[in-house]
Amino acid sequence: MSSPAGLEPVKGTGTLLDGVRQWLADSGAEPTPARVAQALREQGRVLGDAEVLGAAEHLRSELIGSGPLEPLLTDPRVTDVLVSAPDRVWVDRGGGLELTGVSFPDAMAVRRLAQRLAAVAGRRLDDARPWADARLPDGTRLHAVLPPVAVGCTCLSLRVVRPRAFTLDELVAAGTVPPGGDKVLRDLMRARLSFLVSGGTGSGKTTLLSALLGLVGPRERIVLAEDSAELRPDHPHVVRLETRPANQEGAGLVTLEDLVRQALRMRPDRLVVGEVRGPEVVHLLAALNTGHEGGCGTVHANAAADVPARLEALGTAAGLDRTALHSQLAAALSVVLHLVRDPAGRRRIAEVHVLERDPSGLVRTVPALRRRADAFVHERGWERLRELLRGEENEGAGGCDG
Repeated sequence: MSSPAGLEPVKGTGTLLDGVRQWLADSGAEPTPARVAQALREQGRVLGDAEVLGAAEHLRSELIGSGPLEPLLTDPRVTDVLVSAPDRVWVDRGGGLELTGVSFPDAMAVRRLAQRLAAVAGRRLDDARPWADARLPDGTRLHAVLPPVAVGCTCLSLRVVRPRAFTLDELVAAGTVPPGGDKVLRDLMRARLSFLVSGGTGSGKTTLLSALLGLVGPRERIVLAEDSAELRPDHPHVVRLETRPANQEGAGLVTLEDLVRQALRMRPDRLVVGEVRGPEVVHLLAALNTGHEGGCGTVHANAAADVPARLEALGTAAGLDRTALHSQLAAALSVVLHLVRDPAGRRRIAEVHVLERDPSGLVRTVPALRRRADAFVHERGWERLRELLRGEENEGAGGCDG
C-alpha cells in the first residue's frame, strides 16, 4: 500500500510519532488533525501544507486508529486480518487468505500497534505478558503475541465482527447454504430443536448461528454466553454476557461456566453458548435436559461425526463420567450442522447429522443430509430428521432414540 500523500519525504516516522505522542500527552490535546499538524510543526519539521496534512492523517491513524490496517478493517468484505511480518499482511474476504500490499515500516511498528490496540481493549501486552486476547470497542476480536514467543515479529490477528448479521437468504445467495437448505434450517428453528454448529476455525460457525438466531420468534428471549461477544443476531430481545479475565492481582475472573450458570437464572427462551470449549458443557447439557428447548452453540470439530467425542472430552475433563455424559447428550441434543471451507476457501454447510445411541449406549451422529454439488442429498438419518422437524415426537422433539 502506498504511503499517504506527502508522507514519503518524512523520515524517521517512528521517532516522529513518539515526539507527536509526547507533545499531545504533555499538552493534554485531543489527537484531532489540527492538533497532530501542530504537533508535527512543534517537532521542528519544515513541511508544506500538503505534506503536513498527509503526515497528520497517517500519524493520527497510528495514534487512534489501526494504522496501515485501517483500510482493510473498513472493507466490508474482510472478515480476518493477519499480520505475521512487517511486509506479510493477509486478509480473508471469504475466499481464503490473500496476501495484501500493506506493509509496516519495521517489526517495532507492528509491536507498537499491537500494544496500543491491547491497551484500548484494557489488556496488558508486554515482555511479562507476551500475548493478549481481547475484544476492541467496535467488536473486533484481537489476538497478539510478542517476540520472542512469536519468532521474528509480533503476530497480530484481527477478526472483524460486522454490526449486522447476515440473513439466511444472504447465506443462500453466497452459497453457504445450498438451495432448499434454508427450509430445513427454518424448520429446525421453528421446531425448537437443540443443535450445535461445528467446524474448524474460520469456517463460518458464528455467521451461521447469528443468522439462525435471527429466525427466533420476536416474543422469545435469547440469552447469549460468549468468551468474546461476536454473535450479532437480528432480534429484538437479546441479552449478551461476556467472560472477563482476571486483573493483575488475579481477581475478578468470570468464566464461560459462570455465565452459563447465570444465564439459566435469567429466564432464557433460547440459551446460546457462543463456543462450547470447557466445563460449561456440563451446565449446558443439564439445562437442555431441564426444559430449556432450542438451545444451541458452536463447537470446534473436524467433522460432525467427531462432535460426541469432542463433548465427551470436555465433559470428562470437567468431572462428568462417560456414561452420564452420553445419557445427557442423548436427551439434550438433536442436530449437528457442520461447516467446512471448500478448495476455493468458500464457507459451506457440508452435512447435517442427527444423534442416536449405539448398542453400547454411547451417542453417535448419523448423516441425514450431505452436500453434493449445489444441493443436499438425503442420507440414512433423513427420516429421523424429518420426524424431528415435523415435531412428531411425543415430547419436545429434543432428544434422540434411547
